[in-house]
Amino acid sequence: MFNALIVEKDDEGKSSAAVQEISEDRLPEGNVTVAVEYSTVNYKDGLCIGPGGGLVRNYPHVPGIDFAGTVETSDDDRYAPGDKVVLTGWRVGEMHWGGYAQKARVSADWLVPLPSGMTTRQAMAVGTAGFTAMLAVQALEDHGIKDGPVLVTGAAGGVGSVATAILAAKGHQVAGVTGRPETADYLKSLGATQIVAREEINETTKRPLETETWGGCVDAVGGAMLARVLGQMQYGASVAAVGLAGGAGLPATVIPFLLRGVNLLGIDSVMQPFAARERAWADIATTLPMDTLEAMIQPATLSDLPGLGSDILKGQVKGRVVVDVNA
Repeated sequence: MFNALIVEKDDEGKSSAAVQEISEDRLPEGNVTVAVEYSTVNYKDGLCIGPGGGLVRNYPHVPGIDFAGTVETSDDDRYAPGDKVVLTGWRVGEMHWGGYAQKARVSADWLVPLPSGMTTRQAMAVGTAGFTAMLAVQALEDHGIKDGPVLVTGAAGGVGSVATAILAAKGHQVAGVTGRPETADYLKSLGATQIVAREEINETTKRPLETETWGGCVDAVGGAMLARVLGQMQYGASVAAVGLAGGAGLPATVIPFLLRGVNLLGIDSVMQPFAARERAWADIATTLPMDTLEAMIQPATLSDLPGLGSDILKGQVKGRVVVDVNA
């Protein structure tokens, strides 16, 4: 028997989440069973835990779109009992039971070995958000980051925090956008050299092009903010877009793309091939200072999750919430 956060839906379609003790025979199919140690809280997790059920397709359900732990049993030659592993993506926590349980059963194809020198707790301080942030930074690097500050929108959130720290560690000037002035010192501690008020970026304008300012951008917000940022990019610069918190619409024109050669790079962390996942995790392990990573962590337990799910949807979570599923 082990503990898990179970989301159930009643006859009226309302879902609720509670920690329950369940047996291993309730786990879904998979060829690797992992003793989970840590997971995180992401925006999708908030949707899954919430009363509307969000992205959940089948009930009862265990949310948690990522986890890190130790292989307990394996029918795949790539992993043996005792191996440390990380999982992000593959719709775990949405379509397949996820990380908010002390055990998980998944396909070996979805796993990545824990990078050398990194603990499972640190891996989940990175989590899906940090993994996505690294994919975004690598995409910018692959297309060439221009001179000048790199803008990070939603900088105090999960993706933004790690993107800020990664870019700073790689030697770039970072301008962090935040709507919460109290997070300025936090962003500076991660390496941001400039703090930009969200209102400044969201200011209404009819001009499709503005002064060339940013040498690159990791956009974790989307919507109107992304549209505004496109007109501020330097010639040939790239925007790696990873978030939809500001909406899926893009009220922009083609002018930044035609007249400035701006590249809009869509980043999807869900079903990345193994080589891309391994590259990203290796880069994370060698780039991110561990003390910076530790400074992002807000600890949590399974019993904290219902409230934290609501908080993240309201934009009230700073940094990386790391869930100790055994606490």
